[in-house]
Formats: sequence, C-alpha cells, structure tokens
Amino acid sequence: MSKILFVVTGADHWTLADGTKHPTGFWAEEAVAPYEAFKAAGHEVVVATPGGVVPTVDRGSLDPMFNGGQEGADKVAAALESFTELQQPIKLENVDLGDYAAVFYPGGHGPMEDLAVDAESGKLLTRALESGKPLGVVCHGPAALLAATKEDGSNTFAGYRVAAFTNAEEIQGGLADKAKWLLEDRLTEAGVQVQVAEPWAPHVIVDRNLVTGQNPASSAPLAAELLKKLG
Repeated sequence: MSKILFVVTGADHWTLADGTKHPTGFWAEEAVAPYEAFKAAGHEVVVATPGGVVPTVDRGSLDPMFNGGQEGADKVAAALESFTELQQPIKLENVDLGDYAAVFYPGGHGPMEDLAVDAESGKLLTRALESGKPLGVVCHGPAALLAATKEDGSNTFAGYRVAAFTNAEEIQGGLADKAKWLLEDRLTEAGVQVQVAEPWAPHVIVDRNLVTGQNPASSAPLAAELLKKLG
C-alpha cells in the first residue's frame, strides 16, 4: 500500500506570555488513533520532525482523565509503545512529497511553539495542498498552517474552511489567559475560516483535499475521512 507522512512537532514546551515554558509535545490520542487506522488499512507511516528530533509526547495526554479512565490511558500508552516510527523520524527538510500518498499533522501544544513558524513545514503544507493529495490536520496542528504563505505573503489556506482547537476549548483547558496568542484568533486573522463546534465533541471539516479536526476526539473520525480520500 502507500506511505503516509506524519509531520510531528519537535517541541517539548510551549512558551507562554510571561516567558515560562509549559511542558508539552504532541497529543498521544491524535497520533495514535490515526496511526492505528492507517496501519490497519495497510498503509506505511513515516514520521518527520524539524531537524529529525525524536518527538516528545505531552505527558498530560497519557492521563486517565483525558482517556476515559485508567483502562483507556493504558491502551493509549501501549499503542504509543507500538508506534515505533516515532523513534526514527526523518528530517522535515529532507521530505520528498512525491514519496507519500497523504500528509497528516497531529496536535498538542507543541506545534504552537515550532511548526507555527517553521518555513520548511509551511512550504510542505503549500505543496501538499496544491498537489491535491489528502492533507489531514487536527487540534493544535493547524497552527502549522500559519507558516504556509504564498509569494504575495498571503496565507495558502486563506478561504479554506477548517476545524481547529477553539478559543472556548483553550479557555476551558485553563491556558487561554496565559497564552501569547490563540489559535482560532490567529487563523481567522490569516483569512482561514474556522468553523467552531461544541467544545470537546468530534468535529471534522472536509474542504477539497484538506481534512481538519477540532480536538482530540476528532482524530479518529478525521483518519476515517482521510482513508476515504485514499480510496
């Protein structure tokens, strides 16, 4: 079958407005649920990170509170252990888009730190969108869209309808008043049409070849939509 590229944050913290570093990384469920779906469908997964660093999981994403209890947390932790490709990432700057049938960006607050300002990631996103290949981005992953710009300086994704982690969810999560900026606001300023749904409920938007999800609960439904596009 085909290869799917996972572009994962290389950051292990998110710098808040007061300069403190909030520990983070990628969100476990948002990587694991699509990974399992793609592997079950027979696809190969390749992980890329900025500089090829081994990505850090947000420890909070392994908490029973975010996984429906201890059993769910144990299941996610076990799935993460079997996701061995995370330990052997390639350098994002070395990615050849032609090698992949689809591209996927999981979230976690990490992308707010690095992918939001990563020019290589921005170029890859622009090429992926223009190629017509399925492109999936979930939760805080859409922060990476902010680095995707055209020659005239406008955002590549301006005019696209997306789902992304909302201001309401950031407020309920307790970090909104500590953040330098909020994802929903910044995407809207860039001309991206953020379609907000109920906090924490699955919400997936499909606009042409772009498939986006609002939050962790959206990661499995997003993967299903990407698989439909892969046929």
